[in-house]
Amino acid sequence: MRAWEIEFKSLTAGYGDFTVLRDINAVLPAGKISVILGGSGCGKSTLLRQIIGLSRPLSGSVLIGGKDLFALSPAEFRGTRRRMGVLFQDGALLGALSLARNVALPLSEHLSMSKQLLREAALRVLRMVGLEDFADFYPNQLSGGMRKRAGLARAIITEPRVLLCDEPTSGLDPITAARMDELLLSMHEHYADMTLVVVSHDLASLRAIAQHILVIKDGGTIFAGSLEALEASAHPYLRQFMRREAGA
Repeated sequence: MRAWEIEFKSLTAGYGDFTVLRDINAVLPAGKISVILGGSGCGKSTLLRQIIGLSRPLSGSVLIGGKDLFALSPAEFRGTRRRMGVLFQDGALLGALSLARNVALPLSEHLSMSKQLLREAALRVLRMVGLEDFADFYPNQLSGGMRKRAGLARAIITEPRVLLCDEPTSGLDPITAARMDELLLSMHEHYADMTLVVVSHDLASLRAIAQHILVIKDGGTIFAGSLEALEASAHPYLRQFMRREAGA
């Protein structure tokens, strides 16, 4: 099974008459961990919504595994979406369901499986994120870091071709954030054909996990490449961003 590359071709995106992203041309390499970096409000989450297919481009296209996502038939579109896992910022767990039932949701929605098999699948991925002992707890009984780990377990239970993570370390203390980075690296090692896309402005996380980086500023891309190239860049904004300088 080949990993899926994600490509943006002349992508312009926004909401109604408001344009957020303009003429994005970039590739997120197949089977790598790509980090979409930028300041608050620059369009990172909007780009993520385009990949997931939650919003249609104003113009241009998004290619997933070489196929134009928004040119697919409804059945093909749904099939592609089912091969994507998403970790939302707050975990997005349902408060009325136990952790195991939350994690099993993607399987229960699309497959006809017995309750026993669903639970076994949920326990398997909860074990991977260190939460097997909390399978029968409810989201309000867990810490923020545990909810994020549970959200990651739910995102990978279908073994998706693309894993999308929106600010996975936001709101976490440095130690818990480092553990989340280790989990993402572990997921990447375990699922060799999975393409990971992480939206972040966490520089410590960036340096820990990034294999490819796309930097967005003012709705456009100003950098695409390796961490080493980013660190060596002479671009004033990139230097300011990477050094956490307030500027003028």
